[in-house]
Amino acid sequence: MDTQSVFIVDNYIGGSWTPPASGKRVPSLNPARHGETVGEVPVSGIDDLNRAVAAADEARRAWNMLTGAQRGAFLFKAADLLENRIEEIGRTMTREMGKTIGEAKGETARGAAILRYYAGEGMRKTGDVIPSTDADALMFTTRVPLGVVGVISPWNFPVAIPVWKMAPALIYGNAVVWKPATETAVTASLVMQCFHDAGFPAGTVNMVVGSGAVVGQGIAEHPGIHGITFTGSNGVGKRVGQAALARGAKYQLEMGGKNPIIVAADADLELAAEAAVSGGLRSTGQKCTATSRAIVVSEVYDAFKEKLLAKVSNLVVGDGLDAKTWLGPCANENQYDTVMNFIRKGKEEGAVLLVGGERPDDPALREGFYVTPAVFEGVTPEMSIAREEIFGPVLALIEVRDLKEAIAAANDTEFGLSASLYTRNIGNALTFIKESEAGLVRVNAETAGVELQAPFGGMKQSSSHSREQGTAAIEFYTSVKTVFVKP
Repeated sequence: MDTQSVFIVDNYIGGSWTPPASGKRVPSLNPARHGETVGEVPVSGIDDLNRAVAAADEARRAWNMLTGAQRGAFLFKAADLLENRIEEIGRTMTREMGKTIGEAKGETARGAAILRYYAGEGMRKTGDVIPSTDADALMFTTRVPLGVVGVISPWNFPVAIPVWKMAPALIYGNAVVWKPATETAVTASLVMQCFHDAGFPAGTVNMVVGSGAVVGQGIAEHPGIHGITFTGSNGVGKRVGQAALARGAKYQLEMGGKNPIIVAADADLELAAEAAVSGGLRSTGQKCTATSRAIVVSEVYDAFKEKLLAKVSNLVVGDGLDAKTWLGPCANENQYDTVMNFIRKGKEEGAVLLVGGERPDDPALREGFYVTPAVFEGVTPEMSIAREEIFGPVLALIEVRDLKEAIAAANDTEFGLSASLYTRNIGNALTFIKESEAGLVRVNAETAGVELQAPFGGMKQSSSHSREQGTAAIEFYTSVKTVFVKP
């Protein structure tokens, strides 16, 4: 049993740490040792949310009156604080959701980089001069904030995703009400402490911890919230979008993926196998951009499979705080059960389990939500493991005749988040780029890779067709105002 102190988490409303109105908290458990409590986190309700929205509404006008450079100065301070606390935040993240300590610290560093990127955006242009047909008039556009933005973030990236939503919201003059995932609310509280210590004006950034059904849906339905940015499952995302649409609020949804890596006949098989393992199994497969399907041309199928299985067999499963660990536990019991059910379905539907898909034998891992990385072959397009998002360390091998069939198989999904091709042929690459039905396409790189300065989002059922990150973020977090001035 870990003897570390248990965090007691409060909501952050109007510049102060505030207990939930219910007085209730639930434990946040370590998925590596589910008998270990990392923290006690709030069970908040609509009263807590109403107070947070009121605080944000009161703060937003004064915040917007600051210049972009002045707002950026606060983001720069928050970035420094986040970077200085990498060790504490990374360790807490690993204890709370299982990610390896190297990945957790890397994610925290990325959060600092995102804050700095958007801090700089405070000095960028926010409009254009447009020629008028009236010779005496000046016509131009500017951008104005939405007002109060509701942020609903998931547990798999408890620092990077909320930061890449909050940073642009703030730099463009909005106030924020953030609902982090309950499963990673301790980590969220450490991030929020950085915003507090950076001196953000009271009410500019608020955090309310509670269930998606209460606080998340409350954000979607709240008349005082003017825009909602959501990352999570498709089912929940659609409910958020419907609620926002019903009252005319702006919304942005980033949802699931069933991301393929295509291995062409001329691919570098060593690099392709490494990409399938890294893209599909790192972070225990708990990324929306994780590789779920490896679609391999018959000519190189056996050679690729051999390399892939050799790499998978060498992966070390264990506690993310152990430096030797490559793959930690599933983030919680529900996710572990989901992964095991998909593995069972795969076998029942006729796929062949080549390796993994079970609890590790190590007695030291019995208390955690561990599953050994699984690789299936003989997978056909109608099988559950070929169609549904698993969000776990499961790879489905699909054999095809040629690149044309591979691209068709890759597109045969309701999702369209990311896709990858390994080839040495520029013609293959150009065909793939043109025909792939995904918002992020990568050639000779794994599916799971998102650069903070580039637009990110999916096609089909993977998103609301908006884009996050980079300069594209301004499109969601602001509205265009056209100005006509005549003396």
